[in-house]
Amino acid sequence: MRYPFFFDWTYILVLIGVVLSLWASSRVKSAFNKYSKMKTISGTTGAQVAERILQRSGIYDVSIQHVSGDLTDHYDPRTKTLKLSDSVYNASSVAAAGVAAHECGHAMQHNQGYAPLAIRTAIVPVANFGSTISWPLIIIGLMMGGSQSQLLINIGIILFSTVVAFHLITLPVELNASSRALRILSETGILHGDENDGAKKVLNAAALTYVASAAAMALQLLRIVLLSRSRRNN
Repeated sequence: MRYPFFFDWTYILVLIGVVLSLWASSRVKSAFNKYSKMKTISGTTGAQVAERILQRSGIYDVSIQHVSGDLTDHYDPRTKTLKLSDSVYNASSVAAAGVAAHECGHAMQHNQGYAPLAIRTAIVPVANFGSTISWPLIIIGLMMGGSQSQLLINIGIILFSTVVAFHLITLPVELNASSRALRILSETGILHGDENDGAKKVLNAAALTYVASAAAMALQLLRIVLLSRSRRNN
C-alpha cells in the first residue's frame, strides 16, 4: 500500500528525534540553571576564565567578546573570536566557568590543528547548502512521477547526508573540547573540589544535546531512505 508523503508511519522516526532533542535540551538547561547559582570560590568571571586559559595555552591571537542571548557561546575559527553570552561573560558561576573553558577548548583545537575541527569547518558550506536544498528536492521528487523524480530524491538524500555527516563529526569535536576544558579547569585551580564536579555535569549535559541532534538527523535520513525505497517498490 502506498502512503501519502504527509501521512505515513515513518513520522515515528521524526517524533523519536524530537523527543530526544527536547529531553537533551531540558537536561542542559536544568544543569546550567542549577550551577549558574553556584558561585566560584575564586570569583573569576567567564571572560576572565577564558583569558586565563588562553594565556596559559600560549594563545594570544584570539579575542574574547560578549554576545547577546542565552547559551549562544561559541568559538569562530574564521575570525579567531571567542564569544561568550550574557550568562557567561560577566558571571562568576561554576556553569559560566565550564562553558567558557569549553569554548577555549575549541580555540586550543584550532591552535593545534585538531583534525576533526578542521574537517567540520571545511564541510560547513556544503552542509548548509545541503540543509537548504535537500528537502525541497526530496519533496518534489516524492510528489511527482516519472524517472526524473527518483533522481531528485537521490540527489536530495546525498545532500542531506552531508548534514548528517556534519552532526556526526561535531560529536568528537565537542567531546574533546569538554575534556580539555575539565582538565585545564582542574590543573589551573580555577575551580576547586565540588566546583569541578558541577562543571563536569554542565558539560556532560551539553554533550547530550549534540548526541541527540546527531541521532535526530540520522533518523531523518533513515526516514528519507525508507520513503524512497517504498516509492520504488510501488
